[in-house]
Amino acid sequence: MESFEKKALTALKSYLEFEEKGEKRMVYAVSQGEDGLYSFFFDAPVSGEVVWHINDDFSIRVSEIRVMSEAGEIPAPVERSMDGYETVVRLTLSRATRLTVTCRCAPLDANESVSLLREEYGNRTAHVEQLLRAERTLGSEVAALNEEKAALNEEKAALSGEIAALGESITALDESITAIEEEKASLEHSLHCTEGECQQLRDKENHLKNEVQRLETSRSYRLGQGFAKVFRFFFPQGSRRTLVAKMLFKAIRHPILFCRSLSRRRIKKFFGLMKDGEVEYVERLSDNVMGKSERSLMSIERPETVPVDLSEGKTAKGYAVLRVPTPDAPTVSIVIPVYNQFAYTYHCVESILKNSGDVTYEILIANDCSTDLTTEIDKIIPGVKCITNEKNLRFLRNCNNAAKHAVGKYILFLNNDTQVQPDWLAPLVTLIESAEDIGMVGSKLIYPDGRLQEAGGILWRDGSAWNFGNGQNPAMPEFNYVKQVDYISGAAIMLSRALWEEIGGFDEHFAPAYCEDSDLAFTVRKMGYRVMYQPLSVVVHFEGVSNGTDTSSGQKKYQIENSEKFRIKWKEELDTHPENAVDVFHARDYSYGKKTLLMVDHYVPQFDRDAGSRTVFQYLKLFVSCGFNVKFIGDNFYRHEPYTTVLGQMGIEVLYGPDYSKNWKNWIKDNADSIDYVFLNRPHIAPRYLDFIRENTKARIIYYGHDLAFLREMREYEITGDASMKRSSEDWQPKELDLMRRSDMAYYPSYVEVEEIGKIDPEIRVKAIPAYLFEDVSHEGYDFDARHDIMFIGGFSHRPNVDAVKWLAEEILPELTKLDPEIKIHILGSNAPKEVTSLASKHLIMEGFVTDEQLAEFYRTCRISFVPLRYGAGIKGKVIEALRYGIPVVTTSVGAEGIENADDVMLIEDDAKALAEKIAALYRDKDALTAMSVGGVEYIKKNFSPKNAIEIIGEDFGLC
Repeated sequence: MESFEKKALTALKSYLEFEEKGEKRMVYAVSQGEDGLYSFFFDAPVSGEVVWHINDDFSIRVSEIRVMSEAGEIPAPVERSMDGYETVVRLTLSRATRLTVTCRCAPLDANESVSLLREEYGNRTAHVEQLLRAERTLGSEVAALNEEKAALNEEKAALSGEIAALGESITALDESITAIEEEKASLEHSLHCTEGECQQLRDKENHLKNEVQRLETSRSYRLGQGFAKVFRFFFPQGSRRTLVAKMLFKAIRHPILFCRSLSRRRIKKFFGLMKDGEVEYVERLSDNVMGKSERSLMSIERPETVPVDLSEGKTAKGYAVLRVPTPDAPTVSIVIPVYNQFAYTYHCVESILKNSGDVTYEILIANDCSTDLTTEIDKIIPGVKCITNEKNLRFLRNCNNAAKHAVGKYILFLNNDTQVQPDWLAPLVTLIESAEDIGMVGSKLIYPDGRLQEAGGILWRDGSAWNFGNGQNPAMPEFNYVKQVDYISGAAIMLSRALWEEIGGFDEHFAPAYCEDSDLAFTVRKMGYRVMYQPLSVVVHFEGVSNGTDTSSGQKKYQIENSEKFRIKWKEELDTHPENAVDVFHARDYSYGKKTLLMVDHYVPQFDRDAGSRTVFQYLKLFVSCGFNVKFIGDNFYRHEPYTTVLGQMGIEVLYGPDYSKNWKNWIKDNADSIDYVFLNRPHIAPRYLDFIRENTKARIIYYGHDLAFLREMREYEITGDASMKRSSEDWQPKELDLMRRSDMAYYPSYVEVEEIGKIDPEIRVKAIPAYLFEDVSHEGYDFDARHDIMFIGGFSHRPNVDAVKWLAEEILPELTKLDPEIKIHILGSNAPKEVTSLASKHLIMEGFVTDEQLAEFYRTCRISFVPLRYGAGIKGKVIEALRYGIPVVTTSVGAEGIENADDVMLIEDDAKALAEKIAALYRDKDALTAMSVGGVEYIKKNFSPKNAIEIIGEDFGLC
């Protein structure tokens, strides 16, 4: 057994080490003394912090530790570990010192060693458990950190996607900005070139005048004139010979249509009328049956149709499967009566699926004992309801039977030889739901070659019928407005299922077919409902596919028999209709007894772009609501969209296109006896029409000036000093006064113009009328905290608005931002010139053109509407509209002009600095703004309603 001394010495040699400045080193030498005393010394001086560890063995005990230097003993703290297994000595030396360490080692007996080992084992076990607990805790923390890391990674990925999307958006914006800059440069270039182009046009005009003069003096022209005189000698205007020549020309151009239009009754009637000398009457009849001889200047566009393959032997596999939707509660039940002709049925359904938009519908196939592929229709067109008759019911009874299975709110009967055009269904639903007294609606029918088949039907006193517009261009204005009609051909008609069931379906008195659609229309009207034509619903009709065109045989022969039945059944109603081809003007839109009003303006009113157009639009609505038959001429005869369609859907016929641009005078002459009132607008438009209308009609002429041009331009001269404005004012004054004198009544939008006119000529008949008309006006509240900023609205084709924004930017805004640096003003309006857009800043935001919906949003979210006009004339539409929307108005005396008691409902100030101060104070005054909002709405309800307008103008239009 190893001796104690050797074991102790080995232990000390093994474990006695020290650290100096972080480096571990062993002692240099060890010497053994008596009684277990050992000494150690270092090989070199040490300094700084010195730490060494003395590890005890379980068989010895270390004690009496002393640290000696050359100068004597150094106090050193001694630390023992909890298990007594390790002893630590620490000291700090300020300078390098040689050290000697002395310690005593004593042996331990076996019991004490075992006890220490047990104690050590217990301590180690507890330590292990502590470490395990720590490990578990750390594991949980690591798991949580991993989850957090995963979440952060997901968030990072999402942010990366957003950054990528933002990058794409920025790229797109950069591209848009580039495109806008290019467009701007192009526009600037175009504007720069305008003067040169005008000069080129003037040169071209002079060249054409010279060419015309040359042609008029040429030999060929003189020969042509001579030939024309000879032709007119043999074929005088309005003679029988000329009419026969025209009809022969039509027969040569359209031989099939000509032959189709012949019947024994028509031939007999033709010779009878010709014998009586009714040439003009016969020509009108011919024009309606075959179309006019003159070709429309607008081209006829062919509709989108799918060629129908009628080849025999085609099987079900030759057709692609069409899947028809089957909603639980469809809006429309489309009933398609079918007897064979599967190819037509297939393409009819195909067009419905393609062109019906969001309207929900079901399709019912009324199969009248077909023997072709109709028997397999469930396989080829799954989803249709196929009602197959046990025996052949023929057209009328087949429709009645199939309609019993309809579940839609409306029933729509559609021939199978039709193909519907894009968005055909929604306009029918919209129209029938637009008024409670509309009972039945129908589509515009056109032939596959693009010619019109029918724009509603006319029934004359003798029971004969016209398909109005047959053979003509369906794009012409007279075929493109919503109107009441005598009947609609049954190829595409719709009515409510409730009304259909109340009537009991088609009258079987007209079985098997023909005149049932006219009879249904007369029944609907007798029950107090209107029958309406919808031009936006276009249906191509392959007429004659089912029953041919020969009225002497087959089912078609019932057309003549049933016409007589119809005439007898409805004789009392037909006796109120005009004779055949007489008063087509009123017959085509069932406007018997209505007064006709012709409105003339510079173009179709763009009601969301300028105040004048909005006024014209609102008065058009007023006249329609009062029961007038309203026609409209825009002096440029251009079909501005969507505005022309909006008027057409209101029931207003808009005369547009080259045919009317060239022939508007003929239109007025032809319809002179039917025009009761003419409403002329604006001093630069009215002169072209006033004298001609006065000379050729008995109509009462009303002139609406919108404002006094001479007064407005004189005020601009007084503000700007522009001498050209003074000359223009002096030029306008006699012209405007002359228009008023030659009209039966003149209108202006405020009492200010009336007073100004009265000062010049008290004899002029003039009234102030409401510029804007608002229905169902109510105050919707003023949420101060949800509103921010100020707005200005105005079209910049009107010079006073340009001046207003410049004055605002240069004189008012600098003062305003001193008082309230957070205020922003939004400038809204179309056609802003560069002198306006260049004023944009963080306080003055150029919004440009806004739609009606966007404008309404600004009215709802801004605190104040600011109208800083310095000149102008008449009442300002922008001020009235702001009051209607309940937004407080701050303006000048010019902006408030014509509004009686204006200071009761708005803030008025003309000095720039004072305006800034008042706006800044008002902008933060919740109570004052709320009171102004309520007061403005109440003012509008009292002074700017349709009822208020009728009280003023009613006498002039026979409304009182």
